[in-house]
Order: sequence, then C-alpha cells, then structure tokens
Amino acid sequence: MRRRMMKRTTKMADLGGEELPQIEESSEQPSTSREEDVEIVEPVKKKAKKEYGDGKRPEEDRLERRLNGILCCTVCLDLPKSAVYQCTNGHLMCAGCFTHLLADARLKDEQASCPGCRTDISRGNCSRNLAVEKAVSELPANCQYCSCQYPRSKLEKHKTEECQDRLTNCKYRRIGCQWRGPFHEHKEHEQDCCHPKKSGADITEALDVIDLKHKEELELFNHIFNLLSFEKIGFADIQLRPYRTDEFITRLYYESPRFTVLNQTWVVKARINNNDREPNLTVHRQISYQIILKSKVNTSIDMNFLVMKGPYDDVKLEAAVKRFQFSSDSLETDYYEFPLVTAAECNKLLAARNINLRIFMFQVQK
Repeated sequence: MRRRMMKRTTKMADLGGEELPQIEESSEQPSTSREEDVEIVEPVKKKAKKEYGDGKRPEEDRLERRLNGILCCTVCLDLPKSAVYQCTNGHLMCAGCFTHLLADARLKDEQASCPGCRTDISRGNCSRNLAVEKAVSELPANCQYCSCQYPRSKLEKHKTEECQDRLTNCKYRRIGCQWRGPFHEHKEHEQDCCHPKKSGADITEALDVIDLKHKEELELFNHIFNLLSFEKIGFADIQLRPYRTDEFITRLYYESPRFTVLNQTWVVKARINNNDREPNLTVHRQISYQIILKSKVNTSIDMNFLVMKGPYDDVKLEAAVKRFQFSSDSLETDYYEFPLVTAAECNKLLAARNINLRIFMFQVQK
C-alpha cells in the first residue's frame, strides 16, 4: 500500500502539482476484522412479568376485556362461575341462567329457547363446554376485599385463607361480640375486646341464642332417631310429573303416580307459589306439596312423614318431619313448603323433567 502511495506522489510531482503528504507507516498491524465498524448494542433486558395482584399492562387489559366479551354468558353478560352450557349454535350460558330459562319455560308452558339465536334448548340438546370453563377459570378477577387480581381458580382460596383484608369475626362472638372487620385488624381488636372481661351474667343472653339453635337441631335429630324405632315404617321413591289444569288460565302442578306404603295407597301433589296465576313474574318461587290417601279406611291413621331428595337427584333439602292424622273425612294433608336450602333450588326442580323424591312414612301406634 505504501509503494502505491509513493508512486502516486511521484507522478503528481512530475505533473507539476504539489506533493501530497506522505502517510506515515503505523507500527500497529491492521486489523483483519472490521470491529470498529460494528455497532455494539446492549441486549434489551426483558421486563419481569407482573404477577397477578401487581397490575397488568394495557395490552393485557384489552385482551382480557375481549375475552370477557367472548366468554361471557349471553343472558347475564357476566363470566360464568361454575358450569357453562352451550346451545347447538355455540352460544354460552352459565348454569344459573340456563336453569332459570328452563324453569321459566316450564312455568309459561313454552319451549325454552336460546336468547342469542332463539334455537330450542333443553337438557338433552345442550352440552357443557369444558374448554370455556377451563379458560374462564384462568382469567383474572378482582378480589372483593383487596381489589388485587388473581386467576379465578385460585381466587376462592385467596379470599378465604390468604387475603389480609377479608372479613373476619371476633373469636369471642360466641359470647356476644359483634365485631366484624379486616383480617389484619382482628388481633388488635381481640387484644382490646371487652367481652372476655364481662361477667357470666352479661354473656348469658348470647349463649342462650346459641343454645336455642343447638336445641332445635338436637330435638330434630332425636325425633328422627325415635321414628326409626317405630314398628311400622315404609318408604317409596316417587316421581312428581308436571301437568296443567283445564282452566282458562292454566296453572302448573305436579302429581305422582299412585304408590303403596304400609298397605295403603298414596298420591303426592305439588303446586307452585300456592297456585299463583303468574309465578314466572316473580323472583321468589316456592313449591309446596300435600299427601293424599287414596285407600278407604275405617279407622284413623296417625302418620309421620319425612320427604327427602331422591337417590339420583342433586336438589338440596333440609330435614323436616310432618305429622297428620288421616281418616275417612280427612284424606288430604295441608300443603307444606319444600324445605329447600336456597331459592335457587326451586328453579332446579322446575327445570328438571320430573321431581324425584323419597318419602318415609312412620305410623304411630295407639
């Protein structure tokens, strides 16, 4: 390279031009690579993913909102909390709304239809969507106490065991303390609670309320236990089937086929909201039943009976023992309300094709 520059300088001098300055020879060897031309860029540090409860990025928020709109129930427009049903066209319904639609259709004597596409829906042609159920369980939801976000599958455990803002009762509530506040404040409250310092006479009233409730439960248990020692005991599994009255405005009622218990023939009937003309217009619904003796009797029959859910039914009934004395002049009992645990269980009964029950009958010996 130096020789080329010297020759070029000589030629320029011969042409009468000014001599170009000679390039000094550098002692450093030329680099074989062009590292000086390469721009070194520091690797971008990945941002740590924010866990649930610490917030989220705006794009994540938009994605969650889109998923909420896609996976929400077509009736209540909220994300399902348990089972998810879909019609034949794929519209989603949560278990509560699906049951409510079937119950309303039974009360109106109509065919239940999907609110999204008006196609017919029933227990037979609608199926559960397990993929949506799993997807919804992974979507974040706000804790009602601390407002942090957690996957729905872990939210219940957080609210009941981990959240420091969850509502907690004072451990002295059995002796009358009515305090109820955040979990992180309960220790401080219990240290300053005045109820442990009260005398026995002051806390007697609170203990009497607890004792009364326990006494009622114990009496019911002992009553059922005593009934099991009766000589004449019988039971039957029955199905209450829906029917309509022949009136101008038809009413829905249920009736079982005849069944035999203790050598007597019986029938069970049920009605909705005490034969209200339009029970579908009210949210509060109840089903009451009566037992009818179909056999002819010459003497009175004193009978205790206990109605329970059938062996293949999932309705939740509380224990309630009734007593009635049948005679030739009194063959029908009064109407007794089904002891349902919650009001939602009534819709579950109405949505079912038939109501499955098991009835125990205990004849009182004179």
